Amino acid sequence: MLGKKLVTAQKRGETRALCLGLGMVTCSMMMYFFIGITVVPFYTKSVWTTETVCKVLKASIKDKVLCPNSEGSEDEDIFPYPCLQVWVNLTASGQEVMLYQTEDTLDRNPKCSYVPVKLENSKEVKAQIETIASNFRKYQTFPCYYDPGGTQTNVILSRLYPPKGLLFAFLWPTLMFTGGCLIIVLVKISQYVSVLSAWQ
Repeated sequence: MLGKKLVTAQKRGETRALCLGLGMVTCSMMMYFFIGITVVPFYTKSVWTTETVCKVLKASIKDKVLCPNSEGSEDEDIFPYPCLQVWVNLTASGQEVMLYQTEDTLDRNPKCSYVPVKLENSKEVKAQIETIASNFRKYQTFPCYYDPGGTQTNVILSRLYPPKGLLFAFLWPTLMFTGGCLIIVLVKISQYVSVLSAWQ
């Protein structure tokens, strides 16, 4: 009687462990799919792939502009802010080009190098942009990214999804997938050993 209860409990434990392993594999596949349709397209579309050194030529703040209403954005996303324009000398080619914070900045407003987060207090936005401009004037040389193919003549300060970020995004689903497969394999080995012992 006791042996029968132990076998039943063992089967229940194996079933739960197998469900856990299958659940982890399923979740990891869903995460792979989600990353594949969200992060990967932005990474592959970015043409600013080569790092070089930029030297600031001019950092000026123009009059207030409106953030253009891009596709899919709401009216409340439109707000006035001082337009910071940063012109740099591209070391790779010696050209004078405009610097943008990220790829998204160019899409949101090609006239300005930086698009601030919407804040209720316009003084805070102005102070933030002035701080950024003074930092550019202070640190004249810094790494930036340009398009080696020449389709984009401007440069960006940082990429939204660099190679390291893409690898980090795939790290967690890979660990979950590996853990799920390992649990399934261990359960199958346990079942095989139980059957082998029963035969003996």
